[in-house]
Amino acid sequence: MQRAGLKSMLFAALLFFLFALICQAEAQDEILVAQTVAFPDLYEASIAELQDGLQNRHFSSVDLVKAYFARIEEVNLQGPTLRAVIETNPSALAQAATLDNERKFKGPRGPLHGIPILVKDNIATMHSEGMNTTAGSFALLDSVVPRDSGVAARLRAAGAIILGKAALSEWANFRGNVPSGFSGRGGQSSSPYVPLGDPSGSSSGSGIATAIGLTAGSLGSETDGSIISPSNNNNLVGIKPTVGLTSRAGVIPISVHQDSVGPMCRSVADAATILTVIAGKDPRDNFTLAQPPTVPDYTKALNKNALRGARLGVPRALFVRENQNIVAAFNASLDTFRQLGATIVDPAEFPDSAEFEASGNETVVLMADFKVDVAQYIAGLLEVPTGVKNLADLIAFNTAHASEELVAPFWTDQSIFIASENTTQDQAYFDALAADKDLGQTRGIDATLKKFNLDAILIPSNDASGPAAIAGYPVITVPLGFQPASVALSPAEPTRSMGPNMPFGISFMGTAFSEFQLISLAFAYEQATHNRLKQLAFAAAIPKTQLKDVVGH
Repeated sequence: MQRAGLKSMLFAALLFFLFALICQAEAQDEILVAQTVAFPDLYEASIAELQDGLQNRHFSSVDLVKAYFARIEEVNLQGPTLRAVIETNPSALAQAATLDNERKFKGPRGPLHGIPILVKDNIATMHSEGMNTTAGSFALLDSVVPRDSGVAARLRAAGAIILGKAALSEWANFRGNVPSGFSGRGGQSSSPYVPLGDPSGSSSGSGIATAIGLTAGSLGSETDGSIISPSNNNNLVGIKPTVGLTSRAGVIPISVHQDSVGPMCRSVADAATILTVIAGKDPRDNFTLAQPPTVPDYTKALNKNALRGARLGVPRALFVRENQNIVAAFNASLDTFRQLGATIVDPAEFPDSAEFEASGNETVVLMADFKVDVAQYIAGLLEVPTGVKNLADLIAFNTAHASEELVAPFWTDQSIFIASENTTQDQAYFDALAADKDLGQTRGIDATLKKFNLDAILIPSNDASGPAAIAGYPVITVPLGFQPASVALSPAEPTRSMGPNMPFGISFMGTAFSEFQLISLAFAYEQATHNRLKQLAFAAAIPKTQLKDVVGH
């Protein structure tokens, strides 16, 4: 017995010694790699570049998570205090290690294997992993979701790592007249391009974080402008998909008729990669059951020559009040499109543009939807420690916790909540819903595409979201330009609405499920112009940590 025990001890010691040697060799390899490899700059690194480095073992997913965590630490609550991230994932490093091992023994699952992605804090992630899903509100802090949202589950199945929860305009900017980027839990976020600049909303943190490389990419959600506008203000590519292309199951809602989840990235290629993963049917969201039977691989839409022979229309009446610097850059871009082989139909007005501008139907629909949809979401939670059950409870909670939620002087309002609580889904609501479909689809986008024989509609991103919102149709924005250095820096109240170097974008809009074509057109324009890197974020907002600081240390 003693001899057998001694043998077991010796064998265990030998295994430990071999394991130590392997670990030492791997550490030495990492140090050697760190000294010889040119790592991608995390400010701009593409998903493909990161995947290539992971596959060639230049760095690991653990290294990536550590680097992104360090970059978040530098600028989120320190330095410029951008407040882009509400919380990081305490399970991310363990998940990264598991995915690194899977890569070694089985190979990658696909292009998102081991890639860290931030998701907006209205997109549910499994409670056991250690993060909240709150829409930025203390009213849902420590609430227990039953499962991952549909889109989070798809990211995980593809091997992505949920890096954390991005800050947002609280309740997706649907609480009241409150500056974009504010939430009770996250505080006031701001732009990395203009100190204390307006990051726009409601996917504010997703925009800020992706713009400066705090993550490889992010998910936002849009009801009307909440992906396109922060992508515009943060110099990004953003795709608001057709309502029903991506699941909203497990996403804190505003309106079942207009909500959509989509990617916010630094390039069209990255956005196409993420959209391919998150798109598809989900029995928990019956709107997705109406999508085409097969979701395309949107990365196959990345065609540099896609603008040859394309017909693009310019609905000038929809942006007559736009900033003149933006209009000048937009007008100049039309020559680029022509040089790339496109025909520009200018103007190509919506037949119902005046009626669209005057309509208040969208407000009627959203107000009545929110009251019903948010109560249904809360009812599906397994636990809500604050005891809120519906919109009336949320209003009362905010009043009782004013020091956290209704913070003076800028963030005291909850007028949208109150107006929504006073609605019912009556005949006027159903009439407004039908009128929106008619205005947005039949006599709006579809009529314009048909009348002028267009492949897509081209418009400054500031003005792109409205028609697509009421239609439920897709939009993609790409960087167009920046406000000139001569622009006056507006006062911070609490954020600045204008300033030098503030980014803006150009958008492509189409009919239902036309994402493949829109991605092709946007990619061709992006590759011909590379506008994004013509201006970087302000110096203090650019994190210094890079992979070389992590690998081998």
